[in-house]
Amino acid sequence: MNLPVPPRLILASASPRRRELLAQLGLPFEVVVADVTEHEDPATDPRVMVAHNAALKADWVSLRHPEALVLGADTTVFLDGAAINKPRDLDESRAMLRRLSGREHTVFTGVALRRAAPGYRRDTGEASQVQFKAFGDAVIERYLALVNTLDKAGAYSIQDHTDLIVAGYRGSFSNIMGLPMELTKQILTPGVLQG
Repeated sequence: MNLPVPPRLILASASPRRRELLAQLGLPFEVVVADVTEHEDPATDPRVMVAHNAALKADWVSLRHPEALVLGADTTVFLDGAAINKPRDLDESRAMLRRLSGREHTVFTGVALRRAAPGYRRDTGEASQVQFKAFGDAVIERYLALVNTLDKAGAYSIQDHTDLIVAGYRGSFSNIMGLPMELTKQILTPGVLQG
């Protein structure tokens, strides 16, 4: 009896944090970065925006690797009715951190799973809340000296020098990092992995 060969798993993301998180599941995977322009209008509903961007990345890679199982994800920070995406420069990082200081915000991640050959599509998402400490410019400058904020939504990393800026969080820690592991593990079921 021939058992079905599991499809290749591809992560459609350039994020080193997503790579680290997915590796924790112990599944072999490769990375293919999608050549797409993400939708980043701060006025867009953040759930819609991250779902759109995750699907955009997964669809682009899946089209080029139809036999593979492709995982796409996108994360943003949401405060005062607007999305806070990745900063363009350090001045924008400073402004974002000042805005988040002393307040609670929501982190949304959209997750898309695709396998083009059998036409498999799954879209889901996760939300977590993060409470920031109140801090001033001295803490912001110290944080910027320690953490590369330019590739992170909201200009911060929940796992790096958290003691400086984060008072606490509710929900999935890995979601705040960029890939909700509990949810990802759930959608990467043995049935899907067996094709």
